[in-house]
Amino acid sequence: MTMATTGSTPLDKSWFLERERAVAWLRLAIAVVAIAVIQLNPERIARFPLMSALVLGFFLFYSGIALVFVLRRTFTFSRFGSIATALDVVWIALIVFSTGGTRTPFFFYYTFPVITASLRWGLKGSLPVALIGVAIYASIRLTLAAEAGAEPIGIDTIVVRSLYLVFLAATFGYISKFEKSQNQKLLALSQTATHVATLQERRRIMFDIHDGILQSLATLILRLEITRRRLPGSQSEAIQELQAAEELTRSTMKDLRAFLAGKTDHPIMSGTLVARLQDELRFIQEGLGLEVILDCEPENLNLPAEIERELYYVLREGLTNITRHSHASRVQFRLNRCASAIEVSLQDDGIGLDLHAAENGRGLGLRSMKERIEKLGGKLALKSSPSSGTKISFSVPLTT
Repeated sequence: MTMATTGSTPLDKSWFLERERAVAWLRLAIAVVAIAVIQLNPERIARFPLMSALVLGFFLFYSGIALVFVLRRTFTFSRFGSIATALDVVWIALIVFSTGGTRTPFFFYYTFPVITASLRWGLKGSLPVALIGVAIYASIRLTLAAEAGAEPIGIDTIVVRSLYLVFLAATFGYISKFEKSQNQKLLALSQTATHVATLQERRRIMFDIHDGILQSLATLILRLEITRRRLPGSQSEAIQELQAAEELTRSTMKDLRAFLAGKTDHPIMSGTLVARLQDELRFIQEGLGLEVILDCEPENLNLPAEIERELYYVLREGLTNITRHSHASRVQFRLNRCASAIEVSLQDDGIGLDLHAAENGRGLGLRSMKERIEKLGGKLALKSSPSSGTKISFSVPLTT
């Protein structure tokens, strides 16, 4: 059974756990104290010795089990509190009954479920528990069933003790309610401060990108346009490459502006993944002279748009790393769609890399690839060693 509650925050859960640990240890302590008191004064259980021994023994056992549950967090928030409070009331009533009735030295134990109920639910928890305790205590007085052969305690004492218990419940319930209200205000202020800090950081990054990267890209587009215009008309292939570079730069600027505006990137249209990869590989083959192989099964691969977008970014990042670092002469892509998954691999014959250094380095490329695949429910595997090439493979489940 896992620990869960609806609408609770991590701070709520942390405070709940700390509170329940304190309550569990306190419950165990009063169980031990009760047994110690009876050992020092066995006359307290002269009338019901067997019942008292069983009640005190089981209360100690129950306190230990409750502590184990809390330490292991094997409970749900609301159910655990309700069950624990009910058991506390019943067990303490039995302890009072079996150790002298209204003359018991353990009347103070009634405050334990009252205080814990106030911590869990405030006034709406502490007052009902206090009234139940008062009713049980008064019924013992009226029935005289557990009085140890002496005159029953006076009704005025019963009234005073009852009022004390109710007053205690009201006081602790109010304090708990006030504390909860203050905690909620502090949490709201903390969330507001976090949000403001996030906006300020986003604004700083926005200005840094705008004043740095976007201006550099704008300058790059201008220089590409000037270079293209200066070329003679016979240089058609060079002009086309420059035009493609201009479009790519404009597209990158558009994506950056969308990111700065807080807009999510739009999924790639389904069925276009292979065509996009072919364009990337064609440029690599013609521009860098690499041998490129693309194996796709089926050839007209058609995946959900979200999966195609993530796969495209992952494979493009892998391809970028190959062209920049691997010094490879051959690159091979494999995409195979099975019944419930898409299996992908990217392999080169380059100089390879140090896996430990790559996985623990500061670069964002490999980390970004892993996060994108894990977001889709897959796991990325990397195989490489110096001078033996690199292979990246993963499998992504396909939901039907």
